[in-house]
Amino acid sequence: MAVGGRRAEQQREFEEFARARGTGLFRSALLLCGDWHLAEDLTQTALARIYASWNRVRQADNPEAYAHTVLVRAYLSHRRLRRSTEQPALGELPEETAPGEDPTLRVALLAALARLAPKDRAVLVLRYWEDRSVEQTAAALQLSAGTVRARSLRALGRLRALLGSQLDTFVT
Repeated sequence: MAVGGRRAEQQREFEEFARARGTGLFRSALLLCGDWHLAEDLTQTALARIYASWNRVRQADNPEAYAHTVLVRAYLSHRRLRRSTEQPALGELPEETAPGEDPTLRVALLAALARLAPKDRAVLVLRYWEDRSVEQTAAALQLSAGTVRARSLRALGRLRALLGSQLDTFVT
């Protein structure tokens, strides 16, 4: 296959990957940062970085896990920047929600997650939202497995304390 044909094939593969995984990356980003616009930015940053190293990503054992690792690292890098402490003024929330969703629960959970430290939030999102193992989470965050376990316990305890009486509505 000619170089141009190979490049076009890689471009097509990346576009398929981005279409298939973009929504999941965005949801994870939204859980990490709690801000719709920042989540969009983080998702685009992650996809741009993945595109730049697509040859390596497509040969990885699990390209989706690789993508989520890139996303989490982009989030943590953003949190280290000074400008990341700025909080946008919140506008009005949409009046309608998706069927079967309770917006008050969602808002309460996102607000509680937002009050956690960035690494604690990242550990919870990776472990419980993305259902990663302790080892996978440790690799993504470049932490030891013991640190992930300790952060998980501490962050879950803090999340329970922040949710208080609303916790019963999350557990069915």
